[in-house]
Amino acid sequence: MGRVIAVRGSVVDIAFSDKLPPIRSLLHAGESNQISIEVFSQLDIRRVRGIALTPTQGLARGMLVQDTGAPLQALVGKGILSRMFDVFGNVIDREAPPNDVQWRSVHNVPPSLDKRATKSEVFETGIKVIDVLMPLERGGKAGLFGGAGVGKTVLLTEMIHNMVGQHAGVSIFCGIGERCREGEELYREMKAAGVLDNMVMVFGQMNEPPGARFRVGHAALTMAEYFRDDEHRDVLLLIDNIFRFIQAGMEVSGLMGHMPARLGYQPTMGTELSQLEERIANTGSGAITSIQAVYVPADDFTDPAAVHTFSHLSASIVLSRKRASEGLYPAIDPLQSNSKMATPGIIGQRHYDLAQKIRSTLAQYADLKDIIAMLGMEQLSPEDHNVVGRARRLERFLTQPFFTTEQFTSMSGKLVSLSDALDGCERILQDEFKDTPENALYMIGAIREASEKVKPLAPDDQTAENNENMAKEGVDASSTDEA
Repeated sequence: MGRVIAVRGSVVDIAFSDKLPPIRSLLHAGESNQISIEVFSQLDIRRVRGIALTPTQGLARGMLVQDTGAPLQALVGKGILSRMFDVFGNVIDREAPPNDVQWRSVHNVPPSLDKRATKSEVFETGIKVIDVLMPLERGGKAGLFGGAGVGKTVLLTEMIHNMVGQHAGVSIFCGIGERCREGEELYREMKAAGVLDNMVMVFGQMNEPPGARFRVGHAALTMAEYFRDDEHRDVLLLIDNIFRFIQAGMEVSGLMGHMPARLGYQPTMGTELSQLEERIANTGSGAITSIQAVYVPADDFTDPAAVHTFSHLSASIVLSRKRASEGLYPAIDPLQSNSKMATPGIIGQRHYDLAQKIRSTLAQYADLKDIIAMLGMEQLSPEDHNVVGRARRLERFLTQPFFTTEQFTSMSGKLVSLSDALDGCERILQDEFKDTPENALYMIGAIREASEKVKPLAPDDQTAENNENMAKEGVDASSTDEA
């Protein structure tokens, strides 16, 4: 037993008369042991300093502190399926505690190199722009990068909707610094969709102390490792938001009095992120596929948090505020996004060539936008004119209505196979839809749906409609008449 000798917010100093608890030990304080404290440092032969994982309301100097003799532990076992937990393994879905479970430390080491396995298999999402241009790796790590309000959580939720039903293994959703409302909505959506039976949810909500938010990712990973190593099942791990994990670490570092590094981040950010990310690995017994939302502060992709996260990922999906403002949803920037899976040996020569041609067409259009804005479409060569037409039709074809936004858009969600997406892009690049209004390709699924949207328009009407679309984006095709 020990006694509290100082309380400063979430930082608690505790004195022990004899043996000190090891680093990462979990301590309990309060009248009913309701306050949990994790040991972060040993100050001298009698005192330790810890971070409270729960609010410290009611904690006072002189209170007794009990050493549990173990680190923070997470629930694992078949009984956790379809349930929702907090960082301590407490159920938060108003149901009875689960049976057939056991406790396991959240502090595990990554698999050794000789136990790791590599796979080169594409993981289809049903979202055209991702499957065509930045295919995900089964057993890899993908990041959704974007600033505030560009659609990271919506895209992640859509991926959950599309993949959890198809995914044969276990899906684990980890909400780090999540809004309570979003977590509650996701739980109800998954329950209504009937996919909750093979899913586990773990939340460290944004109102909780930084210590809890800092450890909830490790708790979710411990559950994922159980299903991979003990049950030999593939796991889909979805994290929203990995930046909140880094932010929680920054708060903990500041509370512990560590000297901040660049932009106020903790000096140990790289190590802390690696300890989490390197546990997301494939072994001979199973694979963990991870998709992580990454908030980018002020849309600055040189921010240390974004830079450190980039290095751990096999695919980076960058969301653009400009594309969101143009109504091109999902607002993914195809020129900044990339995937290491986009090689001929993995996705096939046809897919690779198509993806390269699409990127080239979109890059040419981006280069021509300034000329069009100043001089108008009429000053372009016939070849450049065709490039612009193809690029604009590709941009619209790669938009897609989502199931998770049906209540807001009044458009039915679409799930598109990779073969249909490739077929549509190939036909657009071959100018099969040269005379089709651009709006006919906007927010559709497969390319065959474009013909159903086309209204009988005269050629002049089609030209007027396309020019009107360009004008909305600041590209005035009629400006050359005045020139």
